[in-house]
Amino acid sequence: MIKAISILRPTASAAAYERLVSFFAALGFERGSGWEEEASSGASFLASLGNLEFVRGQFPDTADMLIEVTSIDSLYQAAESWLRANVEGDAASHITAIAETNWKSRLFTVEPEPGHKFSFWAWTHPTRGKPIALEGDLSAAGMRFAIVVARWNAVITDRLLDGAMDALLRSDATRADIQIVRVPGAWEIPAAAREIANAGNVHAIVTLGCLLRGETAHYEAIYNEVARGIGQSQQETGIPHSFGVLTCENLEQALNRAGIKAGNKGFEAAAAAIEMVSLKRKLNEGGRS
Repeated sequence: MIKAISILRPTASAAAYERLVSFFAALGFERGSGWEEEASSGASFLASLGNLEFVRGQFPDTADMLIEVTSIDSLYQAAESWLRANVEGDAASHITAIAETNWKSRLFTVEPEPGHKFSFWAWTHPTRGKPIALEGDLSAAGMRFAIVVARWNAVITDRLLDGAMDALLRSDATRADIQIVRVPGAWEIPAAAREIANAGNVHAIVTLGCLLRGETAHYEAIYNEVARGIGQSQQETGIPHSFGVLTCENLEQALNRAGIKAGNKGFEAAAAAIEMVSLKRKLNEGGRS
């Protein structure tokens, strides 16, 4: 599964590196985790959407890196201000005026450091390119999670647990912020989840289990109560609970949903938990993305 696109730009010197970091920080870009090693370091900046585009015909008259924004005028002012404060000589020569394009947008190009040009653009249509929905982000940095996993059908639930851990750690959660709670079976998941939620020490709970129809005559009754209990715990405590309890006809079907053929539902449940924590924070902040 493709996760992200990263564009690496080497810098000629430590000073050039610091200037580019300063420039993008001044424009309000969100910082990523980056890295710091003895021989090299990297500063990353995040965007909510990334595209890999191939062009047929005439290539637009832009830099090779295009960055879409929602308010091009305010970004232009921020870029001009940074240039005046950090560039010797004629700062205006490092930035073009905002111009209309033939693809219904406005664009300018800036070169904050020699050899590093960037084009910023925005749609001229008042709604195109603007966010139409509030969504959570898949960054788990600073979040705390509990994973409640059933021991019954461990050949399946252990795979689900591995997938959930993979999703959380890939998304910048730390192992110290992930609590794993094992319960005997799926029936016990809601009670454990409620206790954890009531304690208020986590931001989200991932529930993992597996029910096979052929193993019990009261399959539907157990599933309905497990689903009801998890949902009720989420609603009454306000802590997001993601649902990773498999309900399958047989072992083969469960294995397929635990990473063999149909993806890993534990991974998906953990990703949903991350997104819901992020969305909850945005909603609590008044809907700001």
